[in-house]
Amino acid sequence: MNHTTRDETAFAAIFEHRMQGAAGERLHYVIGGQGTPILLVPGWPQTWYAWRKTMLAFAEHYTVVAVDPPGLGDSDKPYGGYDTDSVARRLQELTQALGWERFDFVGHDVGVWIGYAYASLFPQQVHRMALLDATVPGFAPAQMYAFEPMRISKNWHFYFLAQPDLPETLISGREHAFLSWLFHAKGAGSGWLEPQALAEYMRCYSAPGGWRAAAAYYRALFESMAQNHEHARARLKMPVLAIGGEAALGSMMESMVREVADNVTGVIAPCGHYIPEEAPDFVVEHLLGFLK
Repeated sequence: MNHTTRDETAFAAIFEHRMQGAAGERLHYVIGGQGTPILLVPGWPQTWYAWRKTMLAFAEHYTVVAVDPPGLGDSDKPYGGYDTDSVARRLQELTQALGWERFDFVGHDVGVWIGYAYASLFPQQVHRMALLDATVPGFAPAQMYAFEPMRISKNWHFYFLAQPDLPETLISGREHAFLSWLFHAKGAGSGWLEPQALAEYMRCYSAPGGWRAAAAYYRALFESMAQNHEHARARLKMPVLAIGGEAALGSMMESMVREVADNVTGVIAPCGHYIPEEAPDFVVEHLLGFLK
């Protein structure tokens, strides 16, 4: 039995897949461990599976839930409700169904968008929050708009996915080429992504409604930005850990979060944008230290 097989066996012994909610609005999540609850929220173009390399370590100390946000992964794909306030309220229904009064929130990429909305709407529920390498809609650092080759290659998809109908038309049937290119462009190289992970993401996003639901987060971006400008009237008070990828947002992550939160710790991960998969040991070390 190789190392990968041992990990998969241990994972299956601890975690189970569940669904929550009514048909058409169901959320898929993976739960295991015991102790203080922690919610892991992935981004696009990933799913709960992005957290797989960290979940066993977290389960030694926490009740861990890795969720597929609405429209992503194996969650249902409704036609509306992808502004971040609506998504945060849907995740709050999940945490209430789990009986969680207070928990730690960890978000990456679009999970950062959702995390800011959740902490703004339900601050009494979020004990501590970690945000990994993504700009909060409406609060992107000015450097993000610089007309440079690196910025173009890393951020063009915001505009592409916001176009009505076009992304679904062009990407469907070409998932392998598109996702492989994207993971290589925004990660620190491509060696970190195993073939089985790419296959899992291809499976989820090629499912009926997969690209439509994913693009809906970007089509709702201006609505989310307006909501966040209202949220910014009250600064976040809970401790926040801001992690930027060295080859991605880097120190900009911390400076952005300081615009909306009072108690911020910033660190830089030795990787690109996909921190939970590129640097899982770094994530475990810094999150366990921060959350404890």
